[in-house]
Amino acid sequence: MLRQLALTDMGATARVHRAAFDHAMPWLVGLHTPDQDRWFYRERVFATCRVCGHFDGDVLSGIIAFRDGWIEQLYVLPAVQGRGVGTELLDVAKHACERLELWTFQRNALARRFYETRGFTLIEQTDGAGN
Repeated sequence: MLRQLALTDMGATARVHRAAFDHAMPWLVGLHTPDQDRWFYRERVFATCRVCGHFDGDVLSGIIAFRDGWIEQLYVLPAVQGRGVGTELLDVAKHACERLELWTFQRNALARRFYETRGFTLIEQTDGAGN
């Protein structure tokens, strides 16, 4: 089930982010604390983006946050990756926006492949200094 998320979903949203982020990029585990993640979602993401979630029963299993043609966040719990959750979430943003852009870590090969197989094109690679 897909639905728009509210600020009351912020804690679960931050947990999905952290689980997926740490799984995809173990070299960055511990970069932020759970409190920092919750602050980021409360003050930055929910304040500026449309945030939607995918639920398996009562469990939030994936999230997307987007605004003005830009995907800010897209994370899916590792246990449900490969089951179409990310594609469903991406489709929400594709239907809402005429054009979409995003940024992902260069070393995150799985994310890059996910986006490229869904029509995104690599435009630029950086050292991450502008992140």
